[in-house]
Amino acid sequence: MIDRHRARIERIQRAAAANPRVTGLAGGLPAEAQFPKRAFADAFLRALSQSGTPALQYGWVEGSETLRSWIASRLRARGAEIAAADVIITSGAQQALAIALELVARPGARIGVDLETYPAALGLMRARRLVPVAFDDKAAVFYAMPAVGNPHGFAMETESRRALLTRSSGMIVEDDAYADLRFDGPAPRPLLADEPRRVLHVGTFSKTLSPGLRVGWLITPRRLRGRALEIKQSSDLQASSLAQAVLEEYLTGGGGDAPAAFDHRLIRLRRFYRARAAMMMRALRAHLPDWKFRAPDGGFAIWAEAGDRSQRINEISFLQKAVDARVVFDPGSMFRASGAARPLAVRFCFSTAAPADFDGAFRRLARVCRGMI
Repeated sequence: MIDRHRARIERIQRAAAANPRVTGLAGGLPAEAQFPKRAFADAFLRALSQSGTPALQYGWVEGSETLRSWIASRLRARGAEIAAADVIITSGAQQALAIALELVARPGARIGVDLETYPAALGLMRARRLVPVAFDDKAAVFYAMPAVGNPHGFAMETESRRALLTRSSGMIVEDDAYADLRFDGPAPRPLLADEPRRVLHVGTFSKTLSPGLRVGWLITPRRLRGRALEIKQSSDLQASSLAQAVLEEYLTGGGGDAPAAFDHRLIRLRRFYRARAAMMMRALRAHLPDWKFRAPDGGFAIWAEAGDRSQRINEISFLQKAVDARVVFDPGSMFRASGAARPLAVRFCFSTAAPADFDGAFRRLARVCRGMI
């Protein structure tokens, strides 16, 4: 049932994505305007000029040592005792999640998740015949996004973090995808820093630089690293040498100012997305005043629950009528372990659509709602 429902949503969203007249509030994509195109072009040329052109050659399964050292240094600055040898470069965060789950969960295992969470993680769990369950303290494994959650955009509450680290004994897969995009400043202390023997840490450059690079990373407890490398090697031998080389040059090839330049980039990104979030919230309040939402702590989206009168609306019908009105969004069922469409909720992404389009998009959505009540 979940698969059929999700397939209907995907068909509608794909059709909407092909129509340039539709305002896209779905997908959680970073803003194209923030891609460092010129800097990447320069880094690409520098990578191809290296002696022996390693960017175009096979590499080791664990990935580039320079890139792994850079990632390790960033995590040490956040309190984790990590060395380059602990980092495995993966083909995006999704592969890191896949390896992590294969390491710690057998088919049939219950995976504790938030009430709403990242859909691709839920899909991966179901494909591996794992059972995602919300709020289950007795789960064998937990999947969490403590720095900035998806879809809500909230940081994990202090008490929830403490409970995960102290009251539960299961392994923890920490998805750190949005950590650098908290609006209040630098990325916080990761769970990895407090429980290195239980935490498998997943990170990515997709949100801060470009998803097209397909470069992420995985850090496992050291007793699991050998098996993680075996799984990685059997999957794809290695992450893209070219993407890693371009990243290396971008992050370190600018000389002594390169790390500071990346930090300045993060400051700009936080301001950019925080401003977009504020503009979307104004449009939401103006046109859907009975919908409930909280200001996000970071990330790309706002999670909103329909008002009482709108709760009778059918989710799929709402999505289709919204697309007919030239607006697309992510329905709430995508983010629930149960796949439930009630209570009616929506993830609205402010990251890619032009802010000038927000007011008109929510005005049209309000009209659709009124017509369905």
